[in-house]
Amino acid sequence: MPDTAVDRTTAVVVEARTVEQVVGRLREIGAGLPPADGVGVFNRLYLTVTEAVRDRLDGGRFADPSAVAELDVVFAGRYLRAVAADAAGQEPPACWRPLFALRAHPGVHPLQFALAGMAAHIQHDLPLAVVDTCRRRGCEPSDVEPDYHRIDRVLAEVETTVREQLMPGPDLLERAEPLTHLLGAWSVGAAREGAWGTVEALWELRHLPGAARALATALDGSVGLLGRVLLLPLGPGGRQGGRQGGGPEDGRNTGEAGAPNRGQAPGHRTPVTAPAAAPGHRTPATAAAARLPEARNRTADGAGPDAAGPAGTTGAAGAGAGQAQLECSGLPSA
Repeated sequence: MPDTAVDRTTAVVVEARTVEQVVGRLREIGAGLPPADGVGVFNRLYLTVTEAVRDRLDGGRFADPSAVAELDVVFAGRYLRAVAADAAGQEPPACWRPLFALRAHPGVHPLQFALAGMAAHIQHDLPLAVVDTCRRRGCEPSDVEPDYHRIDRVLAEVETTVREQLMPGPDLLERAEPLTHLLGAWSVGAAREGAWGTVEALWELRHLPGAARALATALDGSVGLLGRVLLLPLGPGGRQGGRQGGGPEDGRNTGEAGAPNRGQAPGHRTPVTAPAAAPGHRTPATAAAARLPEARNRTADGAGPDAAGPAGTTGAAGAGAGQAQLECSGLPSA
């Protein structure tokens, strides 16, 4: 088998049986990604947390360090498999798709990438990893619950530093307010508390595999929807409706639209218009957004997507005003 990056990724995922091996794999992933890459942003955060847990395994912090280590490895395996799937050109689980699809969007702030990654990993991967670990060890979730909550304190120790690193500086104050709102709307503590509730539900369903699978599938999809909300572009790239640079990858028309018009002043560019689509069909503005699960464009009363526009506007004018921004993120406009 050729020694490709995909092959190496798959091999390491299988062999990552210790926390130290997980740390090594996270470092390998980070070394191959540019600093602004959204997956890279989350990967750096995850590496920091994993190293913090590793450094406390032998310090008497946990009642059962071996169980914590095993849970850490099982937990990390779900993220590593998502990375491997993406590297192989396959779709990762629905909870991870927004982060991988929008990882290069210029209008998404690094803090948003971190939040979306944490949401996917904590609210979906963590409860499944706890249940898997309990089955492997032949124990009950209540046996690992005390150490589960001790990890919360480890996360609290590193959370403040991470947030200070990711929050925008004074040159980006116009983005600080919406980011602060996101931080207030989603927290690690609340996510982990909710994840434990999911653990208990899954454990009760362990003898009903069909019901357990249905719950896990629904959880996967709902966390994916949350990721799309957390990754709503807040910066200039979002307001302009896609990546810069032109070409099919950023959703721009590669024909005559957008090129200088004959007979017009130098520097003038004809506005890019989207091709006509069938009624009710929405074409994603980027190739990345096209990989996201189909949006549910319905309002609360069941009206269609054209019933209301963004920011409280109504009618066709309001709907068109924000359509490019919403679709470039893969978000529904309802």
